[in-house]
Amino acid sequence: MPGPSSSVVLHDLSFSWPDGTPALDRVSGAFGRGSTGLVGANGAGKSTLLRLIAGDLVPTRGTVSVRGAVDHLPQRLTAAPDATLADLLGVGTALRALRAIEAGSTEPADFDAVGTDWDVEERATAALASLALPVDLDRRATALSGGEAVLAALAGVRLRAADVALLDEPTNNLDTDAREQVYEVVRGWRGTLVVVSHDLTLLDLMGTTAELRSGEVVTFGGPYSAYRAWLATQEEAARQRLRAAEQTLRREQRERARAEERMAHSRRQGRKDRADGKYPPIVLGARRNAAERSQGERRTAADARLASARAAVEVAGAAVRDDDVVRVDLPDPQVPRGRRLAVLPSSDGRAVVLQGTERIALVGANGVGKTTLLRALLPTLAVRVGYLPQRTELDDGATVLDTVRAASPRLAPGEVRNRLARLLVRGDMVDRAVATLSGGERFRVALARVLLSDPPPELLVLDEPTNDLDNPTVDQLVAALDAYRGGLLVVSHDSAFLERLGLDAVVRLTADARLERVT
Repeated sequence: MPGPSSSVVLHDLSFSWPDGTPALDRVSGAFGRGSTGLVGANGAGKSTLLRLIAGDLVPTRGTVSVRGAVDHLPQRLTAAPDATLADLLGVGTALRALRAIEAGSTEPADFDAVGTDWDVEERATAALASLALPVDLDRRATALSGGEAVLAALAGVRLRAADVALLDEPTNNLDTDAREQVYEVVRGWRGTLVVVSHDLTLLDLMGTTAELRSGEVVTFGGPYSAYRAWLATQEEAARQRLRAAEQTLRREQRERARAEERMAHSRRQGRKDRADGKYPPIVLGARRNAAERSQGERRTAADARLASARAAVEVAGAAVRDDDVVRVDLPDPQVPRGRRLAVLPSSDGRAVVLQGTERIALVGANGVGKTTLLRALLPTLAVRVGYLPQRTELDDGATVLDTVRAASPRLAPGEVRNRLARLLVRGDMVDRAVATLSGGERFRVALARVLLSDPPPELLVLDEPTNDLDNPTVDQLVAALDAYRGGLLVVSHDSAFLERLGLDAVVRLTADARLERVT
């Protein structure tokens, strides 16, 4: 049972989407005070769980108990078109009421909106300044880069100082400097903090690691790297127990077969003795009865040992993690080595050319225009391009099958299903609406749409591809890209991911639209 220090308690928690698709099934667990990194496979329901804790969703069954107020920074920020920086901070209403009072308003609603927070403007400005953000609270949120918006929203969570804070992928889309700012904020966080992330550096700042898996929240008292090391040790021990149990089962199967052979030999000898008339019938009958009793006892004992050995294998096997992994096969587009695929413009006239099977990473600070450059570049390309944008642009109302078939109409539905299965998009998920998918599941569908295009792309353009991927899926993506024989242009702030791609060049985009070769 959760102890008195538990800030969040989940009991038998289930949630299904309106169309009946289950997202969580009878999850139990707890989050205590301090910082916790919540991990789990894509589609495990981490973001849904945070929304349930925050009260944005209502459980289908079970309960969520929270001690204190909850604040939630979602994975994807949404704001009204006229939202300001103050609104992103969550102080827009109070700030507007304060200014109305300063202008002479005596409306009770304005005083209620301000409450005791008369220094809200000073505190909000200080929170922004601490993260090197613009301090103009009236600035339109749409004028901020994605990274600036996330940092501003994070500053708002810290400013409001709720008892329980929930952060969903807070370092997605952030450059190196911005990530360092998030890390510094997390290091000094007070209260209960639950962070969903695939950022290994961020996860290692957590005091506790919790994994959502198979209907349980399993908690480990340490950061993610320590959890992975412990898990590897447990996994190896579990596999050793499974191997030992399997050896015992094979031995018992052999012993059972030998016992049957001995009993069969005894029966044949009994029939031979009766035929030979070697013993009187009464003696033969007594010997036969004794043999049958003895054979029955041996058979019962052998069956019991065999059943026990099989049960031991099942128990040992259940302890071995057998997580599915994505198997990504990128087709060979057979691009000639010297073929020019893309020309990246630079404001100083020194364009960067990508040709043949070259691999180039485009890096740069948040807000300098990397995504804008990609979008301007795409219409100019005269080659087949597979483009995965930073935010997967899919029709939420379409099914997964329809989405992928639109890019490969010549493939039969059954073949599309088979190929989707290799991306762990299978079963009922294939017929689900895109709107019900997790971020990682959406990425796999978008990736499938690119991979199954016919003919295959000669150039892959990936914009922050690891944002919504769990770490095992990143491993599989790296392996797939390693085997790809076309050109690759990738934008990413994930330095660990870029280091694994065997890049030919890293190019930095500066604030004045120049391209500088880093390597």
